[in-house]
Amino acid sequence: MTVAVDHTFIPDLLLVRPGRFEDARGFFVEVYRKDHYEALGLPSQFVQLNHSGSARNAVRGLHFQWEPPMGKLMRVLRGNAFLVAVDLRKNSPTFGKWYGRETNQDENLLIWAPAGFARGFAVLSEQAEIEYLTTGTYNSAAESGIRWNDPAIGVEWPISAPILSSKDETAQTLDQWCRRPESDLPVFRM
Repeated sequence: MTVAVDHTFIPDLLLVRPGRFEDARGFFVEVYRKDHYEALGLPSQFVQLNHSGSARNAVRGLHFQWEPPMGKLMRVLRGNAFLVAVDLRKNSPTFGKWYGRETNQDENLLIWAPAGFARGFAVLSEQAEIEYLTTGTYNSAAESGIRWNDPAIGVEWPISAPILSSKDETAQTLDQWCRRPESDLPVFRM
């Protein structure tokens, strides 16, 4: 099995493509293998695995955490979804820029967004399941979100009537986040 990595226009935001083996029985994908990830310069120490199921038009995000710093390796397990990452690193040349990609369970695509990024997704099929490995354990006291439709970021979501949690409906804008003292933490600097 091999793993390929594609770079995006945002530094450190990567597309990870594990090899897929198919035969008459079905398929096999080696999603994560520490030695292969290390050889490619990808993170190799994950501490939490999350699995989310959502209905069509659900939008989750844009979420991030600073203590402990949390990178996420996201993939679609079932269905079709639009995965998004936004660069929140103040010294980055792509600060406030976003990358989004529609993917599905057959593509075997993972998106790696290190600490200092907000992430989210929109469900495009009747149901979708998203899984993500994280480099930090969840800490509700040091997590936040950016409004999914903040015009300063301008994510071009492929849905028009999202289903949102109350937390995501009232999330702050990028400008409001930048005025908070936490936004100057080292994890949000390059």
